[in-house]
Amino acid sequence: MITTIEVSVYAQISPTERVEKVVSAVEKIFPELIMDIRKDRIEAYNSTDSLRTLHRLLRDQKILDTARSVMLQGRIGKRIQFRLNKQAAFMGCVNFPTDEEPLGSIHVQITGEEVIDWLAPRTENGIPVKEIDSPDTVSASSDVEIKHELKSSKIVSLKGGPVKDEQAEEDV
Repeated sequence: MITTIEVSVYAQISPTERVEKVVSAVEKIFPELIMDIRKDRIEAYNSTDSLRTLHRLLRDQKILDTARSVMLQGRIGKRIQFRLNKQAAFMGCVNFPTDEEPLGSIHVQITGEEVIDWLAPRTENGIPVKEIDSPDTVSASSDVEIKHELKSSKIVSLKGGPVKDEQAEEDV
């Protein structure tokens, strides 16, 4: 089953903010968005390609559990809604504010299937239990499951047994 992912981002620009800094904040988390930049707001959209940086940052910052929780709370059917902190985004970091911020947050809406499982999979001891390929490019039956053995730190494929060290980097 191949799905289509739609990404919409909205950020209000307050009179005390510089437009180019808010644009930069959005681009650091969501590059490749098609933007409609106005004096008082930014509206942007695209597909899965614009989510690849967010995907990487959630892993780099080790906040998969937090991201998964926020996304599940904001899920309505196939649509996910959440907010990001503009100042953190300007620094290239992901931060999920609990409420709307005084200068406004970056509002994100993602529509599609398996988005949460791709962006923020379930974890065990902070390590993803199952990583899937981007939901708009691969069928669900071709998922690659990866498990880290916590004692030996070797990578084991649940579908094919141990993975050789030289293959591990390619498979992950």
